[in-house]
Amino acid sequence: MLEQPNKYFFIIRGQKIVLEADSSILLIMEKLQSYKSKVALNFEGVLYKLGDFQMRVIKVVPNQAESLRGIMIEIEYLPVSSIEKSKLIMEEFIDIWKEIVSKKSLAGQFMHAEPNYAEYGLGDNYTSQHTAVQYAAALAQLIQSSQVRN
Repeated sequence: MLEQPNKYFFIIRGQKIVLEADSSILLIMEKLQSYKSKVALNFEGVLYKLGDFQMRVIKVVPNQAESLRGIMIEIEYLPVSSIEKSKLIMEEFIDIWKEIVSKKSLAGQFMHAEPNYAEYGLGDNYTSQHTAVQYAAALAQLIQSSQVRN
């Protein structure tokens, strides 16, 4: 994540587990030789602030490659950390964003990812673990849509 470059997040989607660790986890995993990463991605981007909204435009690139996997836009409504309380405001913002993007002749498509955080044992107050789960859900959606097109 852009504001936490030394944090690592592991998502095990089958068991609905999210783990947050510091960089020492890589050494531990290597020594144990008990884990093989299916997908390791690097997220790089820019942070923009507009009033009460914060927007991250993120380039997603596989760790061992130069090719772009996708571009994600994460939107955060700063005054409210409750997912449920900010839902209506976020939906309105996304609708406005979709309308603006639809008027441009841009390649690609706009997809909205909203995972069920409760499945991962995450509460209503938004945390970095929520962001990690959201990124994993968005990437799964991206991969699925690219397989359908091929």
